[in-house]
Amino acid sequence: MLADGKSQPPKPSFVSRVLGVLIKAVVLLGFLFVFDKLLPSISEQTQSFVVAKWQQLSLLQQKLPTENSLPSPLPEKNLTDTWGAARSQGRSHEGIDIFAERGTPIQSTTQGIVSKVGENNLGGRVVVVVGPGGAGHYYAHLEDYADIAPNDWVNQGDIIGYVGDSGNAKGTPPHVHYGIYINGSAVNPYPLLQKD
Repeated sequence: MLADGKSQPPKPSFVSRVLGVLIKAVVLLGFLFVFDKLLPSISEQTQSFVVAKWQQLSLLQQKLPTENSLPSPLPEKNLTDTWGAARSQGRSHEGIDIFAERGTPIQSTTQGIVSKVGENNLGGRVVVVVGPGGAGHYYAHLEDYADIAPNDWVNQGDIIGYVGDSGNAKGTPPHVHYGIYINGSAVNPYPLLQKD
């Protein structure tokens, strides 16, 4: 009994103390195991994010495409300026169409970061690459995509997809619709492409 008249709590038995230490050790080991498994994933994600941001910043500081500075997405295919041609629902054509056999590989006209690989109503299967100066390079009506995903880095000439007629081009001769967007506005890509 203590001096103030209260009784002292009983001391835990040796077995209960060992059991308590074992439980804490198992919890700590479990935490360390989970942390060890997550750390490489977190580290890779952080590194990937930092690299992507660095690439975006370096692209934004580069010059926008200029006249005859870009290769065709379909080398050796005839280029025709179809910019501004009438389209359904009162729209005008915001790009050019380059015709080729279905499944012809489409090459990126620029280095850049893939910002979209997916579908939309008009373009069907589309790929968007953000290139120097922040210009968006839009490839539409694809039959299929190459092995790319958003945030991937592509170099000029890399295959990004294959010629088709998806979207509102269904039933037309296979082609790629190629558009360029600068500060959110479409610009005529024809003058920017090199002509053979």
